Order: sequence, then structure tokens, then C-alpha cells
Amino acid sequence: MLDAQRLAVLAEVAHAGSIASAARRLAFTPSAVSQQIGKLERDLGCRLLYRHPRGVTLTPIGQALLSHAETVTGELRTAEQTVRAMLGAQPSRLAAGTFASAGQSLVPQALAQFRRDHPGVDLTLLDLEPPDGYGLVSSGDLDLLITHRYPGMPLPDPRGLNRQLLMHDPLRLVLPAGHPKARSPQITMAELASEEWISGSTGIPNRVCLEQAAGPAGIQPHVAYETRDYQVTVALIKAGLGISLVPASMLSHVRRRDLAIRHLHGTALAREIYLVHRKRSAALVTDMVTTITRLRPRPATDPGR
Repeated sequence: MLDAQRLAVLAEVAHAGSIASAARRLAFTPSAVSQQIGKLERDLGCRLLYRHPRGVTLTPIGQALLSHAETVTGELRTAEQTVRAMLGAQPSRLAAGTFASAGQSLVPQALAQFRRDHPGVDLTLLDLEPPDGYGLVSSGDLDLLITHRYPGMPLPDPRGLNRQLLMHDPLRLVLPAGHPKARSPQITMAELASEEWISGSTGIPNRVCLEQAAGPAGIQPHVAYETRDYQVTVALIKAGLGISLVPASMLSHVRRRDLAIRHLHGTALAREIYLVHRKRSAALVTDMVTTITRLRPRPATDPGR
């Protein structure tokens, strides 16, 4: 039978990306971490890691074993929490992961309310770009993950976790206030064929969504400015440098005289925002889920719809 501690070390090395980083997080020496991985490799009779000057990557077998290692580690942590709760010990930490734009619009108010309700709990927040983070929830490194899926992107395997849809966040067409089409009652993608767009780089979810939306119109969007940061996107639009599709939740606090916010006619584009946690989560996680759900932002109304 495989050793659970060695599986936990494998998961930590995979998440950290290097032996040295995993050793610091585990409070081990790098040599001790290497020994644990070596013993696991001998137990299985195969290599699990490729070692490089700047870190490690998993072999295909290591990658296949990782999800099991994360699940085993998470189950052990859940078992410990269950026993401690039965003995009357109160959880002292809650670790959440979120993507950048949710960290601006969704998370701060919920974290502040949670801290008021649970002043003795140590809150930590990790910035993650979807689809990353599922494995960290499985292993117990994260108690809660806030993640998203854009149109055109696959929904990751939840790995036996509890994933619930929090909200649909409509994507709005945003133009400079002085744009010639700013006052048009209806704007179609075909009318935007010659525009300069602001979006993420190739393969980034919002870029995939933009290209998918443009496909039926027979156009290839010209992305002149690449950024995945919506604050930068809005600033570039205000400066008159292009147009973009922006989640409505990111537009609730912008000054409308600086921008024209419109529904892109003939589409119903929206990103889906999800909460992911283990199925036997502690009561603290349930409280956080309830708080986020109650305080989720309402998308800005669309005056041009």
C-alpha cells in the first residue's frame, strides 16, 4: 500500500513547482523531500518527476497519480478536522482562492463580513487564474475556490468536489463615450469588423470567447492591445484606444459618461462564476459560501439593450 505521507509530499511538490519551494512550505529540508519522492518512485517502480534546473514537472504517471494524492491528502485533513470538531476545537483558518476580477468585485465585501462574523479565524486569499485551483481544494490547501468559465471554454472535471454555480456575469460591449457607434440602439458583431479590440492573449478565456462570438459574423477580431486585467482594459477604452467585451460585474462602479456600455445584439454572452469546495466541508466553509452568495454583486444594468 502506498504511503499517505509520501503522496502528500508529491502533491506539495506538484503545487509548488520545485523541490526547494515544497520543502519551505513543508518545513522540511530539500533532501528530505527528495528522499520521500524517491521512496515513492521505488514503491511504484517508475519515475514521477522530471527534474529541471528551475524546478520539476510531473511525468504522465505522476500527473495521473496527482489527483489521487490530492484526494488522499484532503481526506486526511478532513478526518483530522472532524475529530478536532468533536473534541470541541474551533477551526482557526480558512483559505480561499479566487481569480483577479472576482478579487476586485466579489470577494472583498464577503471577506470583510466573514471576518466580522468570525473574528478569530485566520483568513488567507490566493490569486489563481482559472482553471487552476481544483487540485488545491482536493488536497485541502484551499477550503474554497472561486472560479469561472467563459463561453467557448470547457468546464473542468470537478474531481469529486462540490461545484455550485454562483452567478451568470453577462459580457457587455464597452466603447469609448465618443465612439461613432456609442449611441446606436443596436450593435452587431458584423458592424465591428474594422475595430481595434482589447482582450487577453491567444488562448486566454476572454480571447477565446471573443473569437467564438465573432466567428458566426465571419470576422477575425483585430486585437491591438493584449491584457487580461479589466481595470487596464477599461482605462484603455476610456483613452479611446479600442473596444472590448467586459463582465458586467466589473462595470458597476465606472462613470458612465466615460464609456458607452451596450448589449452586443444577437448574443447572450456571459461568464459563469462557480464556488468549489469539498463535499464534507467544515461549517466555516458553509458560512463563507452563504456570505458570498448573499453579497454577490448584481450586474450593472444595460442602458443600450
